[in-house]
Amino acid sequence: MNARTRIRILLIDDHAMVRQSLRLALNLHPDMLVVGETGSGREGIELAQCLHPSVVLLDLNMPDLDGREVFLRIRERAPDVKVLVLSGIHADAKVFATVEAGVDGYIVKDASTQELVEAIRIVAQGQCYYHPLITRAINHYGGGGKQPAALEARLTARELAVLQLIATSATNKAIAEQLQVSEETVRTHVKNILRKLNQPTRTQAVFEGIRRGLISID
Repeated sequence: MNARTRIRILLIDDHAMVRQSLRLALNLHPDMLVVGETGSGREGIELAQCLHPSVVLLDLNMPDLDGREVFLRIRERAPDVKVLVLSGIHADAKVFATVEAGVDGYIVKDASTQELVEAIRIVAQGQCYYHPLITRAINHYGGGGKQPAALEARLTARELAVLQLIATSATNKAIAEQLQVSEETVRTHVKNILRKLNQPTRTQAVFEGIRRGLISID
């Protein structure tokens, strides 16, 4: 595979052994290439600007700069770069705040290598990815309670079904196959969901859907 068509990955994690393991594991896949790594959040922001990665793998617990702040600065300075959080944190306010900020994906460090590879591919394609442990944590932290009916978005039954499938990190193609509709129909539903929930991304729409009780994560 041509290097230009590979998923370019930047690793930001303060543990050198973790970075080394990730680099070795990810470079085994012909569609992936680790183009840089650092143990510093501040340096990671600079590398995201100059290396033009497709996806940044970001640990939340950085010694010099909070992971959420690193994400926000990358989003400001390199808006086309996708950010996938890779963290050992499963459930606390930091997770909630990072997801609310609009990160493209979140996977836990005890996930399998194959899960991580699939998450990177999904995020690189512009889709969101939440590991099930994270969606459950968000649901629990947010209270899981419904908002008053007057505040709920008026999503159609099909839109609710699409939103529920988005929460599983299913791609548009997978959703189309499951619902037996075209991908264009799914894209239309997604646009309507984002508009009705007043959210800019699929990730934040899922978050808002969980917060309002429109969907649930088992």
